[in-house]
Amino acid sequence: MLGPDQKLPLPWLAQPLSQALATARSHALVVQGPAGVGQFDLALLLAQAYLCEAPLQDPERPRWACGNCASCHLFQSHTHPDFLLLLPDALREPLGWAQESETPAKESKSKPSREIKIEAVRGMLGFAQATSARGRAKVVVVYPAEALNTVAANALLKTLEEPAGLLRFVLASSEPAALLPTIRSRCQPLPLGLPAHAPSLQWLKEQGVEGAEVLLAAAGGRPQEARDWFEAGLRAAAWQQLPQRLARGEAAALSDWSQPRAIDALQRLCHDLLRVAHGAAPSFFPAASLPAPKLAAPLQAWEAALRRAARHAEHPLNAGLLMESLFAQGQQALREASNRQSQEVQRRNG
Repeated sequence: MLGPDQKLPLPWLAQPLSQALATARSHALVVQGPAGVGQFDLALLLAQAYLCEAPLQDPERPRWACGNCASCHLFQSHTHPDFLLLLPDALREPLGWAQESETPAKESKSKPSREIKIEAVRGMLGFAQATSARGRAKVVVVYPAEALNTVAANALLKTLEEPAGLLRFVLASSEPAALLPTIRSRCQPLPLGLPAHAPSLQWLKEQGVEGAEVLLAAAGGRPQEARDWFEAGLRAAAWQQLPQRLARGEAAALSDWSQPRAIDALQRLCHDLLRVAHGAAPSFFPAASLPAPKLAAPLQAWEAALRRAARHAEHPLNAGLLMESLFAQGQQALREASNRQSQEVQRRNG
């Protein structure tokens, strides 16, 4: 993952990595913060550093993994005997940690699970009790930690309470409040906030993301999310056109989007329209691309409908009809919010 002359996979992780290696006092850390800023990457960097047999002594990169020792080579090839990664099956292939023995998704009768189940944690218990193969440490990374189902979380808790010997844990979570309080209390928190704008933008351009400025704002300053959206087919021009297409009732604007992503996009658009209605600057869309609503109440009703739909976004029933309905509700809400006559009626009724 990292050698003495190599760059970090994400440049803004240098300071958090050095800080964690210098200040970690617990056998368990929880990397927490917004999704899309490198939580998983930082967890892996920490794991490799714990296992490295020749940590760097460079004052600018103290205790970082050397990237050259036998342990680092094993880690890079995903074959280190003292490392275990707990991931939902649905994330293994996207994150590059699919196991060769796994059944290909297209041949499976059921969708890969988005949970970390008790079977995985039971396997970890055997790993935790075994002696370290290389004598340096044993490391378990859990990502995303909030994917632990209740039974699995309780099983993990027992090992967190009484870790064996050289065992270390690195949990990564974008929803730390969803973790069991007893798990949080046994982990040292490692906050990972939004990276600075300049390095995020530079990194996106290096990844070949066109319209990086627009997509970074669309993703709320989360560069990995902006890259993922671009790789999924979203373009800056389409994002900028969405508000006007909503105003014209062009529901086809979202026909190529997955339902969760389409609902998320509409929620961000509604959020910005509400901000504009209250006289604030938008967060996700360029100001010039947005209509200028005068009323907030119609948009608030649409926001509530979007919030309800988002709860079931992963389990669509009549997905096409739902998206057409949400789009139509948004067009109507925007029309009412932009109508000065409606504003006067509301004032008189109020």
